[in-house]
Amino acid sequence: MSPMDLELPQAMPKNRLEVRAHLSVPEMGNTPSRVLLSENAFVSMLYLERRRAERSHKRFVLVLVDVQGALSGGQTDRTVLALSKAMAESTRETDIMGWYLENSLMGIIGTELGEASNEVIQECFLTKLRTVFEANLGAKKSSTVSVSFHFFPEEEREGKADHSANIALYPEIQIREQSKRVSLAAKRFIDIVGSGLALFCGAPIFGAIAVAIKLTSKGPVLFKQERLGQYGKTFMVLKFRSMRTDCDSKIHQQYVHQFIAGKVDEGSNSDKKTVFKIQEDPRITAVGKFLRKTSLDELPQFWNVLCGEMSLVGPRPPVAYEYEAYEVWHRRRVVEIKPGITGLWQVEGRSRTRFDDMVRLDLKYARAWSVWLDLKILAQTPAAVIQGEGAH
Repeated sequence: MSPMDLELPQAMPKNRLEVRAHLSVPEMGNTPSRVLLSENAFVSMLYLERRRAERSHKRFVLVLVDVQGALSGGQTDRTVLALSKAMAESTRETDIMGWYLENSLMGIIGTELGEASNEVIQECFLTKLRTVFEANLGAKKSSTVSVSFHFFPEEEREGKADHSANIALYPEIQIREQSKRVSLAAKRFIDIVGSGLALFCGAPIFGAIAVAIKLTSKGPVLFKQERLGQYGKTFMVLKFRSMRTDCDSKIHQQYVHQFIAGKVDEGSNSDKKTVFKIQEDPRITAVGKFLRKTSLDELPQFWNVLCGEMSLVGPRPPVAYEYEAYEVWHRRRVVEIKPGITGLWQVEGRSRTRFDDMVRLDLKYARAWSVWLDLKILAQTPAAVIQGEGAH
C-alpha cells in the first residue's frame, strides 16, 4: 500500500447523493462504537473542518482510502465492516471517518496535528493503516487499497510557481456545480454571446485606444499579466497598457501587501479613502490614467471571457504575489468561482472598501450566484463605470 495521486471524477452522477445510512463499527473493549459517516455527512464535516481551520490556523489532514478494488470481489458488507474496523483501530476517537465517495473512497479527517511535519504524519498514518488493513483484510485484499494525503491549509511558499488548489479538499463545490449544471451552461452561453458582441461592436473603440497608446508612449498596446483563475490555475490576462514599460512592480506589490494586511491608512483627507489600487501612481501614463478612470483598460479581457478563462461576472483575478499575502479564508474567493470582469464588489463598493470587505462580497456572490444575479450585476455595471467612483 502506498500513497497515490488522486484523480477525482469530473462528473458526479446525480444518485451520488443517495447514500446509505451511517454504519456503526462494533465496540472494541471499553471504547464506544465509532460511526462511519454517510457521504453527505462526511462532506459536511469536511466543510466545517475547513472553516474551523481557517479561524484557528490549525492544520488537519484528509486521508483518502481507495477501497474500490477491495470491494470488487464480493462480500461487500463484510469488507466494508472490516475496513471500517481497521480505520477505527488506526485512528483516534476524535478523528472523523466516513464515505468521501460512496463505495469507492473512504475518508479520515485527522485533526489537532500539533507541530509534527506533514511527512512524519503521513508516515505514521501509513504504518498504522498498513498493519491493521493486513490484519483485518488479509494480505491480498490489503494490497488493492491505496491511500492519499491532503493537508489543509495547503502550504504556500513565497515565490512558489504553482498555486493550484487541491480540489480533493473541496468536494462540496463539485457537488454544487453538478446541481447547477444547467445554470452554469446558461452562464457560459451569456459569456460567449456577451464577450463576442463586445469584441465585435467595440472594435472601433479598441482601435482608437490602441492609436492613443501608441502615439503617447513607447511599448506594446496590450499588457499581459499572469493571473490566478478558479482553483488557482494560471492564465494570461489582457489589458490595455496604462503604464510605462520601464516600471518596477515592487511598488504595487508592497502596497498590495500593506492593503491586505489593513495597514494602508485613509489619511486626514476624507476625499481620499483607502483603495485597492495606488492613487496618483507615478508609473501611469496620461492616456492610462483616463483608461483606468473609465475602466476602458479592462476591455481586452472580453477575449479572456470568450476563451473561458474568465466570466463576465465574478471576483477579480489576483496576481500571484497578492495571493501569497492572503489569509487562509481569503483564498476561498479564488477557489469557489471563476473570476470575472465585473462583480458584486465592483457595483456595490468598487475599490473604496477594506480588502476583507471585498473578499466577503466575493464570497457572498459565490454563495448566492444565479443567472438572475449575474444579469442584475451586468445591468448595474455601466452606472458604476460612469460614476467612476473608486477607479484609479
